[in-house]
Amino acid sequence: MTHLFNTYAQFPMEIVDGHDYHLVDSIGTEYLDFTSGIGVCSFGYSNELITKSVTEQIGKVWHTSNLYPSQIQEDVASLLCPVGMVAFFCNSGTEANEAAFKLARKATGKTKVLAFKNGFHGRSYGSMSLTGNPHISEGFAPLVPGVSFATYNDPESVEAVTNDLAAVILEVVQGEGGVVPANADWIKAVELACHQHGVLLIVDEVQTGIGRTGTKFAYEQYGLDPDIITSAKALGNGLPVGAMIGKEKLVGAFGPGTHGTTFGGNKVAMASAKAVLTQLTPEFLKVVQEKAETLWTKLKNEVCSLPAVIEVTGQGLMIGIHLSDEVPVIDVIKELHKVGMLTLSAEHNTLRLLPPLIMPEAKLLAGVDIIKQVIEKTSVGTM
Repeated sequence: MTHLFNTYAQFPMEIVDGHDYHLVDSIGTEYLDFTSGIGVCSFGYSNELITKSVTEQIGKVWHTSNLYPSQIQEDVASLLCPVGMVAFFCNSGTEANEAAFKLARKATGKTKVLAFKNGFHGRSYGSMSLTGNPHISEGFAPLVPGVSFATYNDPESVEAVTNDLAAVILEVVQGEGGVVPANADWIKAVELACHQHGVLLIVDEVQTGIGRTGTKFAYEQYGLDPDIITSAKALGNGLPVGAMIGKEKLVGAFGPGTHGTTFGGNKVAMASAKAVLTQLTPEFLKVVQEKAETLWTKLKNEVCSLPAVIEVTGQGLMIGIHLSDEVPVIDVIKELHKVGMLTLSAEHNTLRLLPPLIMPEAKLLAGVDIIKQVIEKTSVGTM
């Protein structure tokens, strides 16, 4: 008998400890972690600066109301925000996307928003209404009105960007939707259409941001100029924190009383975020890029050619291995558990890899060897 709602399909091991890029369960089994807590713990499980910063803040004060100024929020915002943008801190990616939805409507005076099929933006009513996966919203109708969906990476979808829209929201890489990166020409065309029609461009960087793809935000690699950015997950390395980042021209639409949160910008969470961003240096990101390049070479040379693999997609250290229907991804994940490795799934029978950014290149490559062996073993007799 459990005292919890059964909202998660859980695996039969409890994680109780961790160090660097390993996790340990309640019976002492150690796992090489290629999940980062679903893209959260990019700096691993024993980062000295994060531990020190959080511990010091807990020794002072855990929480104060947002009725008072917070210098640590200012510090984090200065490290996080691109030039000409400001932040609103909340507790999750879902909350960040809710804030973005509200800001877009408030700032433009328009109500319609265009999102994309297979996109994922959260599970609250606003963010769920922006999520292009009918399975997520099944049983929860009616959703927030005014949201329409176009096909990701489809040139014809650019025509859906019209001047009656408040905003377009998209991910640069659709994470939950199968780790599918945007086509560069297509996403630039969407941005141009937004600018031409007076439509705000919201880029959801909840999973792709904070170094996951090799730059602070993934949109930088496409040369985009978003009006609103949402961030969370790796921003706090495990402490609950989200951020909605908007251009300074939007500040007037979110004045006192228009939006708020009790716990957003909590000082302990901000201490973690500040330590994360302090370490997210150009030098650190260059190393991430170099490791990712080596890893992708191995994936292309040794994994793409496997009979059970349809294709490998993604960007940086955000990887999707698309498996044939004859090899269920859940079977591969369970077999990987047996050999001491944690991975994730995504839509369309995709094995999703989100290793901590601090994982050494040798361990990343060793992980691919393990995955290759398990895919080959699991596909025997099924292909």
